[in-house]
Amino acid sequence: MEILILIGLIALGAGAGIMGALFGLGGGVIFVPVLMLVFGLAPADAAAVSLVGIVAGSVGASSVFIEKGLANVRLGLLLEVTTTIGAIAGAIIAGYMEDWILSLIFCAVMIYSAVRMILSPEKVVEPKDGEGRMCFTYKDEANDDDISYEVQNTGAGGAACVFAGMMSSMTGVGGGAIKVPVMNLIMHVPMKAASSTSSYMIGITAFSGAITYFFSGHLDLAFAGAVAIGAFIGALAGSYLARRLNTKHLRRYFSVVLLFMSALVLLRVGGIL
Repeated sequence: MEILILIGLIALGAGAGIMGALFGLGGGVIFVPVLMLVFGLAPADAAAVSLVGIVAGSVGASSVFIEKGLANVRLGLLLEVTTTIGAIAGAIIAGYMEDWILSLIFCAVMIYSAVRMILSPEKVVEPKDGEGRMCFTYKDEANDDDISYEVQNTGAGGAACVFAGMMSSMTGVGGGAIKVPVMNLIMHVPMKAASSTSSYMIGITAFSGAITYFFSGHLDLAFAGAVAIGAFIGALAGSYLARRLNTKHLRRYFSVVLLFMSALVLLRVGGIL
């Protein structure tokens, strides 16, 4: 592998790793088009390398977020069950629907979520007695405060994550774009905890896909290794930034990213990408 290609892959991984750690999106929306358009990989090969990068970024970010108490492992595992159910259902439904229809639905959901997160103030429900079945606490390093919250509407949140899994499976775009707004807007999980929990969840989902691609022979180990190194380093940097960003700013940046992702998907539907 040429040195310029190696440097480019590591830089790509670092950029996607930073974004994934900041917003809980994994970085697949960056990996796949860049690997195809710039590095000339086939769609299946690009998806395989992307999944490895997502796993590496998730490991890097989660190692920090779990230690700091930001990633809600209990909630993440609960939602991962419903997300997986949705992903299986989505894979079945995708065979009966046009790709452009699925992509437009996904874009509509992302745009709606972005607008809601910009216009609606963050609502965090503090535990009444400081304890409870779904009560958690983390330290907000941006303000040096201890943030306690109680997860609300677990049933509605779980059902919404079924939809997130379906959309992710049918469109190929990471479910974090829906799961983070679901946790923040429906379940009233603080933005930092929601994005950190999503980063943890994404690694679990991507790992199973990466293993499948590996055994099917679609995984280029040299490309995957370079991207993984960059993603891991980027995720560590992103987790440092995420812990120190003001929650209000993080929500706004996340909304901008959702709108950008929507534009990319629409460009792909129009045949431009």
